[in-house]
Amino acid sequence: MVDVVVMGGGPAGLTAAYELAKHDKASIVLEQADKVGGISRTETYKGYRFDIGGHRFFTKVGEVQQIWKEILGDEFIQVPRLSRIYYRGKFFDYPLSITSTLKNLGIVDSALSILSYLKSKAKGKLNPGPEAENLEDWVVERFGNRLYRTFFKSYTEKVWGIPCDKIQAEWAAQRIKGLSLKKAVINAMFGSNDTKTLIKEFDYPIYGPGMMWERCQQILDDKGSPVHLETQVTRVEHDGKNVTQVIAKKGEETLKLSADSYVSSMPVTALIRCMDPAPPEPVREAAKGLKYRDFLIVPLVIDLENIFPDNWIYIHSPQFRVGRIQNFKNWSMAMVPDTSKTCVGMEYFCSEGDDLWTMSEAELIALASKEIVGLGLVPNLKYIQDGTIIRQKKAYPVYDGDYRQHLDVIQQYLQQFENLQTVGRNGMHRYNNQDHSMLTGLLAAKNILGETHDLWNVNVERSYHEDFTPEQWEKARADLKKPVGAYAN
Repeated sequence: MVDVVVMGGGPAGLTAAYELAKHDKASIVLEQADKVGGISRTETYKGYRFDIGGHRFFTKVGEVQQIWKEILGDEFIQVPRLSRIYYRGKFFDYPLSITSTLKNLGIVDSALSILSYLKSKAKGKLNPGPEAENLEDWVVERFGNRLYRTFFKSYTEKVWGIPCDKIQAEWAAQRIKGLSLKKAVINAMFGSNDTKTLIKEFDYPIYGPGMMWERCQQILDDKGSPVHLETQVTRVEHDGKNVTQVIAKKGEETLKLSADSYVSSMPVTALIRCMDPAPPEPVREAAKGLKYRDFLIVPLVIDLENIFPDNWIYIHSPQFRVGRIQNFKNWSMAMVPDTSKTCVGMEYFCSEGDDLWTMSEAELIALASKEIVGLGLVPNLKYIQDGTIIRQKKAYPVYDGDYRQHLDVIQQYLQQFENLQTVGRNGMHRYNNQDHSMLTGLLAAKNILGETHDLWNVNVERSYHEDFTPEQWEKARADLKKPVGAYAN
């Protein structure tokens, strides 16, 4: 028997285990993949290192920042943030630049966009209606219809695979809450930078984000809290109020693990399927109703020293299927073994089983190669030397019209367990950033150590805002201490 079993070796699960180890609480971490880090891992192909999506190390949460520094110390580099939007054959600066926007949109379109914005604002004041329920209405209310269609609609629908009017406004409020047209214009005119999406530089581990979690794994192993890779949780046994045992498969070996406490960052839908006895039918049906968006990345090795200066580019033009392009060399030169070449990640948002997901490696590499040339980023196909594919299931929890109802049913069921906590993006079906996920893991560990935090009320997106002061953050932290059950889970 151990103190804690942690199901999932991504940022949330590893942070929980790390905090427990600092207080001499032993844990066992079970991770289904062949490496730690979840979607914050770093993959390697012929010496080229690449992220599963880019991961900036930027946070306003001091406790998370402290963990990063404890684990990696001075092995961070400072990376300037540069990204642009590709739309209708042109590149728009992001953050917004007045010169770039006027040049690319033209005077007429720019004027019409401003008029559209003013019209939406005036309508809201004259005829205030109910709060927007979907993403389309939420963005149009704040930016106007023309800017919504230029800078939000196409890219967002690529990411989620459903129309914007089928996505909950809650997603927009969480992800772009700090951005407004007024702030964007001020940023453009005066060079200020006061929203969470517009930071100018960030920390980055010299060998990619996976370096953080591989080092954390090493620390845990050294402290007697082993991390078992390629280990799948198959059953979570319980007596109705407490989890009593976790059964997992590691190759041909079956692990039977009992502990005082349990932390799960595995997809909450998978957790519900593993519960034994099975949850009531309404809970099982709710789990079936939660949806995910999957993701694949096509890293291409290009025989050019420089192709564009950005960390990443958002592709809003609907004629291209690629959603975003990472340039890993511009995150860290150490990500490429040959600095005369460039490695980019062509990111495609898809759903398991659809036409993109089921393409062969050769077909995907051909598609990505054709699109990067079509975008004008590479002169012709002869410069593309190699490529590979990484598929990532359940990368993004979907905020569709039914998700909140389903999640509330699941949350109510899970809160009856006195020694089980769910954490992280998939464990809570919440579109958390890396530091959001880490904070849920950290607070879960603190609960086990005797504190009481309501993890479901963690509202850390506010901690990104430049106007969110340390004093306000401490007040928000205090508000999380609301006892609900043994752990306030």
